Amino acid sequence: MNESGNVVPFRPDDENAETGEERPAAEGIVLAEAKRMAEALVFASSEPVSTKAMAERLPEGTDISAVMEDLQRDYEKRGVNLVRVDDCWAFRTAGDLAFLLSRNAVQQKKLSRAALEMLAIIAYHQPVTRAEIEEIRGVETSKGTLDTLMETGWVKMRGRRRTPGRPVTYGTTLEFLDHFGLEELRDLPGLDELKGAGLLSARMPANFSVPQPPSDPDTLTEDEDPLTDIDLEDLGLLTPRVEDD
Repeated sequence: MNESGNVVPFRPDDENAETGEERPAAEGIVLAEAKRMAEALVFASSEPVSTKAMAERLPEGTDISAVMEDLQRDYEKRGVNLVRVDDCWAFRTAGDLAFLLSRNAVQQKKLSRAALEMLAIIAYHQPVTRAEIEEIRGVETSKGTLDTLMETGWVKMRGRRRTPGRPVTYGTTLEFLDHFGLEELRDLPGLDELKGAGLLSARMPANFSVPQPPSDPDTLTEDEDPLTDIDLEDLGLLTPRVEDD
């Protein structure tokens, strides 16, 4: 009823008109449809799907984080879970059911102690050069060991250090996070966790600390240059171009 005493019909949109918010029912429909689309994209992909790729395919203005977190909750108690890997999303078998697929799993080549040490150094110290790895380990690093780590898909060449000789810098990959069940590098075990697992001696120096991995491993640091095509050719990662006659 208005000031003149006339009855004004109620419209569902009126209660949210002042705030400019859409009706909850409409929001629910939009969210549900966005979730269906996101679910289809991740399900159909053989690789984790990035948030950027999701934003390009879902309706403009979609809150990707809200959609994926809501979808993640839907899958919490199912046989497969929606997991975040860095800034990407993928479906993975629920941890408590992994034993069902153990017979069909492709056995990963067992890494040597030297390779495991190098992998740990790269994970915690990236970006890191071969010379820096050798300095931390205290022994010379075999090129074959680095090649093995890159063949697993867990280590990659990032760029070149802006120092004499422009040495190549190394870092971990999305596959590394995915294989070890990490959402991001900051989920790597800390000092207390490593001690609890028996991976560090109880007699470690009092000032010993575990390096804090970078929050964004894909972003080059100020002292790194990106790898160019010429660099990739020199490193044997790109087929040399043949000049026309």
